[in-house]
Amino acid sequence: MRLSLLHSASTRLLAAVFGLTLFGTLWASTAWSQASAPAVPATAASAASAATKLRPADANFLKQAAEAGLMEVEAGKLAANKGVNTQVKGFAQQMVDDHTRMHAELRTLAGSKGVRLPIEPSLMQRGRLKLLSAADGGSFDRKFADAVGIKAHEGALKLFQKAATGASDPEVKAFAEKGVPALQHHLEMARELKGVVDKEGNVKAAGNKKQ
Repeated sequence: MRLSLLHSASTRLLAAVFGLTLFGTLWASTAWSQASAPAVPATAASAASAATKLRPADANFLKQAAEAGLMEVEAGKLAANKGVNTQVKGFAQQMVDDHTRMHAELRTLAGSKGVRLPIEPSLMQRGRLKLLSAADGGSFDRKFADAVGIKAHEGALKLFQKAATGASDPEVKAFAEKGVPALQHHLEMARELKGVVDKEGNVKAAGNKKQ
């Protein structure tokens, strides 16, 4: 009986020792794995940090600049197809080229700041484009020169000038400063264009003849 009890106790003691040894081995292995694991790249953390550091006013400027640029590109493409005056068509194509290039730079900047840009003009801008698309001939040329060439560029210029002087982020500010001269040039061209199309009167879409 005594031998049986001693054997049972010995068995339990050996099991306990084995269990402690196994636990110690597993703990040491886990600790070593954690200590030797490579550091997590800081790219994602850096991007998130950049996004949180960008002030709301700067982020809003990037979004509004995107909407304005997309509107200019769509209006330019529309005028390149529907315009009857050769100067209108030429100005429209320059708008498409310049604003497409500017928008590409804006997307790169916004991406580095963690800002998601809109993919189309604002609701109000889309409404203006719809009204413009309903016009034809000389009427279209005049509306394009006035509503897009002058008014839209005046609004965009004010937006960029404000960011060029008031943006907190240096890269956002630099982008705005770079865009101001191009917008000023577009506005000057649009004002000259308006004088031309206003003198032409109501030219038919099928040919440059007054009605």
